Amino acid sequence: MAAEVRTSTPVAPKAPSATTRETHRGARSTVGRLSPGTLKGLVADGRLDTVLLALPDLQGRLKGKRFEAGHFTDRVLAQGADMCAYLLATDVAMRPLDGFPLASWESGYQDLRVVPDVSTLRMVPWLPRTALLLGDAVTQDNQPIEVAPRQMLQTQLARLAGHGLEVKAGVETEFVLYNASAGESAALQGSLRPATEQNLDYALDLDGPLGRYLRRLQAALLGAGHPVEAVKTEAAPGQVEVTFPYGPALAACDGHLLFKHAAKSLAHAAGMAATFMAAPQTGVASGLHIHLSLWQQNRPQHAAADGTLSPITLQAVAGLLGTLPQLAPLYAPTVNSYKRYRPASFAPTRMTWGRDNRTCAVRVVGHGEETHLEIRLPGADANPYLALAAIVAAITDGLDRALKPPTAHAGNAYAAHAPLVPVTLEQASDSFRASSAAREAFGESTVAHYARLADVEIDAHRAVVTDAERHRWLTDA
Repeated sequence: MAAEVRTSTPVAPKAPSATTRETHRGARSTVGRLSPGTLKGLVADGRLDTVLLALPDLQGRLKGKRFEAGHFTDRVLAQGADMCAYLLATDVAMRPLDGFPLASWESGYQDLRVVPDVSTLRMVPWLPRTALLLGDAVTQDNQPIEVAPRQMLQTQLARLAGHGLEVKAGVETEFVLYNASAGESAALQGSLRPATEQNLDYALDLDGPLGRYLRRLQAALLGAGHPVEAVKTEAAPGQVEVTFPYGPALAACDGHLLFKHAAKSLAHAAGMAATFMAAPQTGVASGLHIHLSLWQQNRPQHAAADGTLSPITLQAVAGLLGTLPQLAPLYAPTVNSYKRYRPASFAPTRMTWGRDNRTCAVRVVGHGEETHLEIRLPGADANPYLALAAIVAAITDGLDRALKPPTAHAGNAYAAHAPLVPVTLEQASDSFRASSAAREAFGESTVAHYARLADVEIDAHRAVVTDAERHRWLTDA
């Protein structure tokens, strides 16, 4: 996608994203993948000594335990591992919090069990002699934990399967690199410097630390069985965009968390800090765009025989426009998320759709069988499982009710007479709580869980005095 940089001057149109091509690279994706048998052989040969069992948390990070490889293959691989349930009931700072029935002082902060998903087993080239696999959270009597992000996506995919449809998805994400080996302390001191100082959008003459970093990132992801489709620098200083090939929806989200782990680890090793904030600086915004197509009987369903959009596509678009604003805490989870939605920023401000129109919230891309949807609402800070779960839930709502979308927008959607995207997390949380569509899709307890998480984020900012406030008011108040 085009860089989301706010500017008062006109911005030139951008070329189509690489993700507009609906390709499958299954042969390449086997590199770096492991079977349980291969894992045991590597352990026996002494070529692998550590296995990471990871649970995707609410914020879209990999959390879990490091296991001695022999112990993992002997016991954990078959039985899973216990971890504290607060992993799915905490904020970004990992604080024990009130208001989550899943884990609390009253319940004693009991354990949940993480069951390994062997289909995710792979080498981790950026860590020595290490493998990683993801797991699913279950209760001690083996029942799925419905608020777990990975489970939430699987539930929505199963609902959509009731219409005979499956989802293929490609993730396109942006992040910003800063010259800081200790990113948090530098950020608190206001001393972060972008890894580059100028607009390098689509640059092909990269050298120095940034060029070396991108080469290492690309090679590491290929070695882990998650090859990139394309890497490009963006218009904001230090900003990078990475796109990945299409594939099954759950695997696309699994791969995104692996990518974030690699991006941050390799940045730290290079004396840089990688941030996936939606708006890391005033005037800079990073998106997590999800390219999605609906398939039935191994064929994409978006283009009708005469080249027009299919009824399924129109109903899906209508559901996205009508229902996604009610589900915003799932794809815009922080106070910072809403600072990305600004005019002329390449982030949407109105709930519109259009053909190859980057000013819209939903962009229809491609031709013929390559036609698909790009949903541009999520920011880089979104948990991909939750964002895609919200998208699939909205599509299902459109299909369930056979909704019809408004007319496609052909011009500048920032000036459209259309509903606004939610403008604050408070507004989004209120709408989420009141949404019958949210309760129908996710259930009362899950809505309450994520509404509580939004409250935690709002409260964390409510009493904090920021540098921006001091800059504006300290001497003039």
